[in-house]
Amino acid sequence: QVQLVESGGGLVQAGGSRRLSCAVSGRTFIRYAMGWFRQAPGQKREFVAAISQSGTNTNYADSVKGRFTISRDNVKSTVYLQMSSLKSEDTAVYYCAAGITGWSAFDEYGFWGQGTQVTVSS
Repeated sequence: QVQLVESGGGLVQAGGSRRLSCAVSGRTFIRYAMGWFRQAPGQKREFVAAISQSGTNTNYADSVKGRFTISRDNVKSTVYLQMSSLKSEDTAVYYCAAGITGWSAFDEYGFWGQGTQVTVSS
């Protein structure tokens, strides 16, 4: 079993920055690709970013490309999402996820965190 705990959410002004963290425990972290998804009220959960097991490859949704950066620390078993130039439409609950073959699809991930709220005020 894999446990994921997100942190770093909160209220931020439009144009500001925020870094989310996701601490992973329970299994060998480097086995898993890691992803970030988000869900706004009344909307489906959507892909935000993904990173391969080694950290060599990353993938981003078009809506966040150039503004968000995903990274991982395989020693600390933690994945990060650095968010910059935040917009009101980035307001959502952000979830991290772990999957052996995870990339951009929801069903590629078998383990999920509980989510952390990010609210961007305009």
